[in-house]
Amino acid sequence: MDETSASVHARTASRRQLAKLAMVLAVLIVLACAWSWSPLRGWLDLERVVAKLQQLGQSLGPLAVMLGVALALTLAVPLTFLTLVTIVTLGPVLGFFCAILAATLGAAATFGLGKYLGRDVVQRMGGAKVKEISSQLAQNGILAVVAVRMVPVAPFAIVNLVAGASELKMRDMLIGTAIGMTPGALIMVVFVDQIIAALQRPSPVTALIGALLLALLAGGVWGVKRWLKTLKKVEATNLSESK
Repeated sequence: MDETSASVHARTASRRQLAKLAMVLAVLIVLACAWSWSPLRGWLDLERVVAKLQQLGQSLGPLAVMLGVALALTLAVPLTFLTLVTIVTLGPVLGFFCAILAATLGAAATFGLGKYLGRDVVQRMGGAKVKEISSQLAQNGILAVVAVRMVPVAPFAIVNLVAGASELKMRDMLIGTAIGMTPGALIMVVFVDQIIAALQRPSPVTALIGALLLALLAGGVWGVKRWLKTLKKVEATNLSESK
């Protein structure tokens, strides 16, 4: 095989791999939309899902619940909903930790899929702008992931898949996911009864409580961002002093 044929073969293989990535991404987008705006939304009934997870937990233990939630996350089931049902199913303490671990497992799975399907292809075919964005995402690392987790800009599984195709490290994805989820999960633990009441019996009072919870979450976002920026400055200072 001469050099020209090898180059054509490489480009063809890259296009096929990119098509696979686009296909998986399209499936996740369709699923994410379906969970919100199609009859599938009926499956996300809080009481029904909690009952099923409790049955699973009683027969196979909390580990099975955690793995089931992680699997659901890879299918683009909303993260907030699954975090809430995990806390309700397993209780505040065990539910909190299982929700964080399930999200981390789900993130690892879809991030790894994005890395397998698209990282090399995106780097070769994405162009200078895509490479620049990918590089900036990798440089910000944990801070970028925390920001996305605390202020979601897209469904969980889709963010993970796209991040996997970037230069972001798996370690940064997992640490950022755990840190970024913690404030929201803690708020759910503390106010779980009020949140369920707001979902089941909406009223002006529950709407006010919801607004207060959002304000608390925003404060948590601000605090974590300041903490991470401080850590980043300390690391930069230590690095410059060591040279």
